[in-house]
Amino acid sequence: MTGGRRRVSRVVLLDPADRILLLSGYDPADPSVRYLFTPGGGVEAGESLEQTALREVAEETGITDVRLGPVLWERTSFFTFDGRRWEQDEWYHLGRTETVALDTSGQTDLERRSVTSLRWWTYEELLRTRETVYPIRLAGLLRTLLDEGPPPSPIPLGTERD
Repeated sequence: MTGGRRRVSRVVLLDPADRILLLSGYDPADPSVRYLFTPGGGVEAGESLEQTALREVAEETGITDVRLGPVLWERTSFFTFDGRRWEQDEWYHLGRTETVALDTSGQTDLERRSVTSLRWWTYEELLRTRETVYPIRLAGLLRTLLDEGPPPSPIPLGTERD
Protein backbone atom coordinates (compact mmCIF):
# COMPACT_ATOMS: atom_id res chain seq x y z
CA MET A 1 0.00 0.00 0.00
CA THR A 2 1.26 3.47 -0.85
CA GLY A 3 1.03 6.31 1.64
CA GLY A 4 1.74 8.84 -1.06
CA ARG A 5 3.99 11.85 -1.32
CA ARG A 6 3.98 14.53 1.33
CA ARG A 7 5.73 17.73 2.36
CA VAL A 8 7.47 17.59 5.73
CA SER A 9 8.97 20.29 7.91
CA ARG A 10 11.65 19.19 10.39
CA VAL A 11 13.59 21.05 13.07
CA VAL A 12 17.24 20.79 14.06
CA LEU A 13 16.43 21.88 17.61
CA LEU A 14 19.43 23.02 19.65
CA ASP A 15 19.51 23.83 23.36
CA PRO A 16 21.79 26.45 25.02
CA ALA A 17 24.62 23.86 25.18
CA ASP A 18 24.31 23.15 21.41
CA ARG A 19 22.85 19.70 22.02
CA ILE A 20 20.41 18.46 19.36
CA LEU A 21 17.06 16.93 20.27
CA LEU A 22 16.39 13.57 18.61
CA LEU A 23 13.47 11.20 18.85
CA SER A 24 14.10 7.47 19.00
CA GLY A 25 11.52 5.29 17.37
CA TYR A 26 10.61 2.34 15.24
CA ASP A 27 8.25 1.22 12.52
CA PRO A 28 5.06 -0.09 14.19
CA ALA A 29 4.79 -2.71 11.43
CA ASP A 30 8.34 -3.92 12.18
CA PRO A 31 9.63 -2.97 15.67
CA SER A 32 13.08 -4.32 14.78
CA VAL A 33 13.59 -1.30 12.47
CA ARG A 34 14.79 1.40 14.93
CA TYR A 35 16.25 4.83 14.25
CA LEU A 36 16.86 8.38 15.51
CA PHE A 37 15.30 11.41 13.85
CA THR A 38 14.58 15.10 14.31
CA PRO A 39 11.20 16.48 15.40
CA GLY A 40 8.84 17.33 12.56
CA GLY A 41 6.03 16.10 10.42
CA GLY A 42 3.65 16.61 7.56
CA VAL A 43 2.48 20.01 6.38
CA GLU A 44 -1.28 20.36 6.84
CA ALA A 45 -3.58 22.26 4.47
CA GLY A 46 -3.04 26.00 4.74
CA GLU A 47 0.14 25.70 6.83
CA SER A 48 3.53 27.15 5.97
CA LEU A 49 6.69 25.14 6.53
CA GLU A 50 7.44 27.39 9.53
CA GLN A 51 3.99 26.88 11.08
CA THR A 52 4.32 23.13 10.63
CA ALA A 53 7.77 23.11 12.23
CA LEU A 54 6.55 24.96 15.34
CA ARG A 55 3.35 22.88 15.63
CA GLU A 56 5.21 19.59 15.32
CA VAL A 57 7.86 20.52 17.89
CA ALA A 58 5.14 21.56 20.34
CA GLU A 59 3.14 18.33 19.77
CA GLU A 60 6.11 15.96 19.92
CA THR A 61 8.17 17.59 22.65
CA GLY A 62 6.00 20.08 24.55
CA ILE A 63 8.50 22.85 23.73
CA THR A 64 6.78 26.06 22.61
CA ASP A 65 9.56 28.66 22.98
CA VAL A 66 11.37 27.82 19.74
CA ARG A 67 13.17 30.57 17.86
CA LEU A 68 12.94 29.26 14.33
CA GLY A 69 15.81 30.06 11.99
CA PRO A 70 16.44 29.42 8.31
CA VAL A 71 16.04 26.20 6.36
CA LEU A 72 19.40 24.43 6.59
CA TRP A 73 18.93 21.37 4.43
CA GLU A 74 16.48 19.80 1.97
CA ARG A 75 16.12 16.12 1.16
CA THR A 76 13.77 13.60 -0.40
CA SER A 77 13.25 10.29 1.34
CA PHE A 78 11.56 7.03 0.38
CA PHE A 79 10.71 4.56 3.13
CA THR A 80 8.18 2.07 4.46
CA PHE A 81 6.35 2.94 7.67
CA ASP A 82 3.32 1.28 9.29
CA GLY A 83 2.77 -0.94 6.25
CA ARG A 84 2.83 1.90 3.71
CA ARG A 85 5.41 3.16 1.25
CA TRP A 86 6.10 6.90 1.60
CA GLU A 87 7.83 9.59 -0.44
CA GLN A 88 8.68 12.78 1.45
CA ASP A 89 10.12 16.14 0.51
CA GLU A 90 11.71 17.43 3.72
CA TRP A 91 12.93 20.85 4.84
CA TYR A 92 15.14 21.06 7.96
CA HIS A 93 14.87 24.35 9.89
CA LEU A 94 17.29 25.54 12.52
CA GLY A 95 15.57 25.94 15.88
CA ARG A 96 16.87 27.27 19.19
CA THR A 97 15.28 26.92 22.63
CA GLU A 98 16.11 27.60 26.25
CA THR A 99 13.79 24.76 27.33
CA VAL A 100 15.29 21.32 27.91
CA ALA A 101 12.39 19.70 29.81
CA LEU A 102 10.26 17.52 27.54
CA ASP A 103 6.53 16.76 27.61
CA THR A 104 5.19 14.10 25.24
CA SER A 105 1.52 14.39 26.27
CA GLY A 106 0.70 16.15 22.96
CA GLN A 107 1.90 13.31 20.77
CA THR A 108 -0.54 11.69 18.36
CA ASP A 109 -1.61 8.07 18.77
CA LEU A 110 0.79 7.01 16.01
CA GLU A 111 3.66 8.87 17.70
CA ARG A 112 2.85 7.19 21.03
CA ARG A 113 2.97 3.83 19.22
CA SER A 114 6.25 4.48 17.40
CA VAL A 115 8.38 6.92 19.48
CA THR A 116 10.19 5.28 22.38
CA SER A 117 12.11 8.26 23.77
CA LEU A 118 13.39 11.80 23.24
CA ARG A 119 16.89 12.83 24.18
CA TRP A 120 19.31 15.73 23.88
CA TRP A 121 22.54 14.61 22.13
CA THR A 122 25.94 16.26 22.01
CA TYR A 123 27.80 16.23 18.71
CA GLU A 124 30.30 13.77 20.20
CA GLU A 125 27.56 11.37 21.31
CA LEU A 126 25.90 11.57 17.90
CA LEU A 127 29.21 10.92 16.18
CA ARG A 128 29.81 7.78 18.29
CA THR A 129 26.34 6.23 18.10
CA ARG A 130 25.88 3.02 16.16
CA GLU A 131 22.16 3.68 15.80
CA THR A 132 20.65 4.57 12.43
CA VAL A 133 20.15 8.34 12.25
CA TYR A 134 18.14 10.36 9.72
CA PRO A 135 19.26 12.27 7.82
CA ILE A 136 22.11 9.81 7.37
CA ARG A 137 24.96 12.35 7.60
CA LEU A 138 23.47 14.24 10.57
CA ALA A 139 26.61 14.19 12.77
CA GLY A 140 28.76 15.81 10.06
CA LEU A 141 26.01 18.26 9.13
CA LEU A 142 25.65 19.26 12.78
CA ARG A 143 29.40 19.77 13.17
CA THR A 144 29.47 22.07 10.13
CA LEU A 145 26.44 23.98 11.44
CA LEU A 146 28.04 24.48 14.86
CA ASP A 147 31.39 25.52 13.35
CA GLU A 148 30.19 27.72 10.48
CA GLY A 149 26.61 28.70 11.32
CA PRO A 150 23.66 28.31 8.96
CA PRO A 151 24.42 28.08 5.24
CA PRO A 152 23.50 31.08 3.05
CA SER A 153 20.91 28.90 1.29
CA PRO A 154 19.53 25.41 2.00
CA ILE A 155 21.93 22.57 1.25
CA PRO A 156 20.39 19.81 -0.90
CA LEU A 157 21.06 16.43 0.74
CA GLY A 158 19.74 14.46 -2.20
CA THR A 159 17.59 11.38 -1.91
CA GLU A 160 17.74 8.79 0.86
CA ARG A 161 16.03 5.42 0.64
CA ASP A 162 15.54 2.83 3.36
